[in-house]
Amino acid sequence: MEKISLTPQDILDKEFGIDVRGYTPQEVDKYLDLVIGDYNEFIKEIKKLKKENAFLNDENAKLKNELRRIKANIEAAEESASSSNGAVSNIDLLRRLSQLEKVVYGKNEE
Repeated sequence: MEKISLTPQDILDKEFGIDVRGYTPQEVDKYLDLVIGDYNEFIKEIKKLKKENAFLNDENAKLKNELRRIKANIEAAEESASSSNGAVSNIDLLRRLSQLEKVVYGKNEE
């Protein structure tokens, strides 16, 4: 939005010089061209932001679905491990390994 030249206050405060027949037409046309240019930049920026917003919403939905899937897999693995009558599962081993790494490398490392 660096290309935008006017603020609402600039538009409000603008005063045109008056000649014999009223405002100077060239001055008004020049100013309106500037306003139109700003509106075009606003429209471009809005389109860009809407496109980015849609992309981020899609990405967010994909990540939420992946998280749900992973949680379901973990829950299923935990149920499987608990029903295997005390057998050590990969998840148990990974948890133990993670705990050992925390002890060896420090608790701030995750």
